[in-house]
Amino acid sequence: MLDKGPDLEKRRCPASRGFGCVSCNPCTLLQGWGGAGAFSDGKLDLSTEIGGWLTDYITKEELAHYIDYVDDIYRRFGAPEHIYGTDQEKVDKIKHKAVFAGLKLIHQKIRHMGTERCAQVLRNMHHHLKERVEIQTEIEVKSLRVKNGKVEGIETTKGQRLESKYVIVAPGRSGAEWLTTEAQTHGLKTLNNPVDVGVRVEVLASIMDELTEVLYEPKFIYFSKSFDDRVRTFCVCPRGEVITESYGGILTVNGQSYAGRKTENTNFAILASTRFTEPFREPIAYGKYIARLTNLLSGGIIIQRLGDLEVGRRSTKARISRSRTGPTLKNATPGDLSFVLPYRYLTDIREMLQALDHIAPGLNSKDTLLYGTEVKFYTARLELSNHLETRVRNLFTIGDGAGVTRGLIQASVSGVIAGQEITKRVLK
Repeated sequence: MLDKGPDLEKRRCPASRGFGCVSCNPCTLLQGWGGAGAFSDGKLDLSTEIGGWLTDYITKEELAHYIDYVDDIYRRFGAPEHIYGTDQEKVDKIKHKAVFAGLKLIHQKIRHMGTERCAQVLRNMHHHLKERVEIQTEIEVKSLRVKNGKVEGIETTKGQRLESKYVIVAPGRSGAEWLTTEAQTHGLKTLNNPVDVGVRVEVLASIMDELTEVLYEPKFIYFSKSFDDRVRTFCVCPRGEVITESYGGILTVNGQSYAGRKTENTNFAILASTRFTEPFREPIAYGKYIARLTNLLSGGIIIQRLGDLEVGRRSTKARISRSRTGPTLKNATPGDLSFVLPYRYLTDIREMLQALDHIAPGLNSKDTLLYGTEVKFYTARLELSNHLETRVRNLFTIGDGAGVTRGLIQASVSGVIAGQEITKRVLK
């Protein structure tokens, strides 16, 4: 196993310790043993409806079986037993309110590890694997080696060539562009995935408690009245904190929650999805352009009170300080998101906040804080078999970076699917 970033014990993010992002290369928050999931909120979505597009390759029944399989593995290595979303009566009440607000609740059961426990689970997995698998960190793969339509191995940026009959590529979101380039090099056809652009919303936890205590991560889908765009809530972090991420020196915003450490706030993303069609084929570049513009105007992340956005003025430190919601990301720069986000996205986001206010009163308040921008990069999806094999023989692509998943559980499932197929071929 090769990883561009360092071992888990060496992964130290300055931003997570209050020093602000210094654009480490590679970004230790995203790269290294455990990938971006190592310092994520550690949410395991136990639903076939959430977390990716694997039902494009296997049946829903097969996916449900795989979800149970990988969930059991997480539990064996330390994930907690408690599951959110099992009180059907309370779930039905929330779903009823959502209908009248123009929202669709995607009900799923969630096992929440928390950021610190998630890292411990990955340490346990590493300890189990290191006696069975050779693991090399801080090794960057430059290219795939392919001959006559069949994979032969990889070449690193230091010129080292490693031969292998089978190769599984799991580049993560930060490696999405690299995979797209490799696909073009080897003549692999790709399909554009949507680009998700939006903001991170932060409010007092009490506003969201009724939802988060039942569901932990309430997932709502909304289709905007103005543009009929699909808008969704994503990565709800109850009593968590807002953090930054770096993609090749471009800062974006995210959130996390701990199992043991709580804040007075809850944060979540509102994302608008756009699937671009011909002739445009660079959704990642588009998302990075918006994030880069945010960085240009603010030096990093922009924070704005919703009340200021609605009256068309930039936020200042004084105006932020008057908000009932104290920001958990201390080094965000007060500013005006309307200089960054296109009118269409801002309209979608404001409509979504108005709808959410019907089920979480107080959310669409002048004191609500918005951080920009949050962008989710999904690579252009390659043409894959039901075993997630590319048209290059014995080359498999899995996970979020391969464009087939967008969450811990389905990413894990994709690895199992590829691994089981390789095992069958080896044992023939």
